[in-house]
Formats: sequence, C-alpha cells, structure tokens
Amino acid sequence: MYGTLSYIFNNFKGTRSLSEVVSEAKQAGYTEPDPRDDLSGTYVARKVMILARESGLKLELSDTPVQSLVPEPLRAAASAEEFMKQLPQCDKDMAKQLQDAEDAGEFLRYVGVVEVINQKGLVELRRYKKNHPFAQLSGSDDIIAFTTARYKNQPLIVRGPGAGAQVTAGGIFSDVLRLTSYLGAPS
Repeated sequence: MYGTLSYIFNNFKGTRSLSEVVSEAKQAGYTEPDPRDDLSGTYVARKVMILARESGLKLELSDTPVQSLVPEPLRAAASAEEFMKQLPQCDKDMAKQLQDAEDAGEFLRYVGVVEVINQKGLVELRRYKKNHPFAQLSGSDDIIAFTTARYKNQPLIVRGPGAGAQVTAGGIFSDVLRLTSYLGAPS
C-alpha cells in the first residue's frame, strides 16, 4: 500500500541489511528526505484511514495501531543524516526477523489492513508464504488485496507501481484535474 516500504521489503533479503536497503531507496528518491517519515508507518496508516472511510467505517488515525519500524533509540536523532548514520546499529534485530521468516519459507512485508467486519485498521510487519501475492512483488510495486464475500477464497488483487517520480507526478496531475473539474473548469 506504500511504494517506498514495498521497495524496501522487496529488496531486504538474503545478506542485505535494512540500513543498506533504506540508503539505496533514499538515493533512488523513493523515501522522504527523512526516511523516518516512511519507516514510522504514518503514511500507510493514512492510506488505511482512506480505505476504511471509503468502506463506511468511522475510524480516526488515533484508532489505528501502527508498528513503527524506526527503532526507539533512533526516533530522537537530530537529523535525517544522523538517523542514517545510526541505522546500521539496528540491523541485527531486523536481520533476525528476516532470517526467521526465510527459515520458515516466508517473506516480510509491511502492510496496512482494514477489517471492515471488526471495524478496525492496523499497520504492521507481517510474514507471508512465498505463494502469497504480497510475497511476489518486485521493485516499488504496490498491491492491495480485497477479501469480500464474493472474493473470499481468492481475493481481488490490484497491483502496480507505487513509488517514484512518474507515479507521484501522475497522482498529482490526476488530483489537479479532479480539483479543476470540481471548481467548474470546462472539460
């Protein structure tokens, strides 16, 4: 649901460290200037809120548990540069989670979930088997799975690019067109 974190977890595998992948994503322009903004999970939580509200739920951001990927000791780093310098100190913990998942034949994915029946949203790091659609992403691809009464046994999957300059520019341009139409501009 968020291309930046999709990129990070699609490339965080094998012997690669989380700090190495975050640095690579930052250099590629996928992250915010301060990667803590991405790793905190707030952007994913906002998207969960949008989907929840479109589904008829009356949730607030404060109602949604969010598992931050920013290690506690690094949350108060004075700058993005300081954070990036200190991030390798926390690689060991994430490497353990990655190894445990790989040993079980699974992938780590950072996901946002809307549970309409239970009227809740959440954002967290989860493990998925290799045959799960979430485990089959590459690059900065994004994916949303809709599990409904009709799509219970085989969720409806929407998949496509989720980060980068072209995707962001396309989204902004779409918003501008929608706004001009709303304001009464001729089409």
